[in-house]
Amino acid sequence: MRSLRHLLPSAGSLIVFEAAGRLSSFTAAGRELGMTQAAVSYAIRGLEEQLGAKLFQRRHRQVSLTEAGDRFHADVSLGLSHIRKSAEDLRLQATGGHVTLAASTAFGSFWMMPRLQQFRDELPGIDLRIQTADRDLDIIAEGIPLAVRGGEPREWPDYHSLPLADEEIFPVAGVSYVARFGLPETVEDLPSHRLIHLEEPFREAASWDEWFASAGVNITDVGRGLRINDYALVIQAVMEGQGIALGWGHLAERLLASGLLVRVTSHTMTTGKGFHVIWSRNRELSDNARKVRDWLAAQA
Repeated sequence: MRSLRHLLPSAGSLIVFEAAGRLSSFTAAGRELGMTQAAVSYAIRGLEEQLGAKLFQRRHRQVSLTEAGDRFHADVSLGLSHIRKSAEDLRLQATGGHVTLAASTAFGSFWMMPRLQQFRDELPGIDLRIQTADRDLDIIAEGIPLAVRGGEPREWPDYHSLPLADEEIFPVAGVSYVARFGLPETVEDLPSHRLIHLEEPFREAASWDEWFASAGVNITDVGRGLRINDYALVIQAVMEGQGIALGWGHLAERLLASGLLVRVTSHTMTTGKGFHVIWSRNRELSDNARKVRDWLAAQA
């Protein structure tokens, strides 16, 4: 049986073929790869001879993939992309490099930013990059090592997880709002105040109706008021005195401690869910990513 070394084309010729097929030009492929047009043409001709198939239709100053060439190009492109990604992962693990953490804008703003100096003091050699998005990213497909996600671990079978905080929800107001309108004395008094509503487009978030139900109060007609689809903007509106909003404990704790927010009523809604740092079950973390993961979990 002939070995793979004799059956498979060389990596160099496949790289040339991928570029030529993607760019539909031997000249452009040569420019990208630092080769002459003649060298690209020679490499493609050798590949066609080795495979016994015509890969390109050649016209005056123009080339295009044949049907066989198009099929082969799809497989070669996919294979090279996997090899490149694996090589990048190995290089990153070997050199340390940066660590990317995917999270919501709210987590980045109200949980991570106040702790960033502590992070730098305790992990000075790590370049942390926080990637925010309005939805939970597929960090496996995106090649991101770590993410913060709300929910329950059973919802993420492809990930390991460590807890960061339980989900605890209670109303909060800004100092200027309290000075102007006062605080409601009971849960039943809340609907007479300006309520701010969070309307998350992609992540599940508790509503005022659900919060009132958890307090044992049958109040469902609280649809009036300011509506915002980003939690960071909700908290900004609260601090500007625009009304009262639901606050998530792990995000509001430092704002409460600093006096920028004031808690409203004593009732806390607990959902049984939580916020976790997650990472892929099928990809080994770099040493630095493990340190970031463990640092995050230690803040719980």
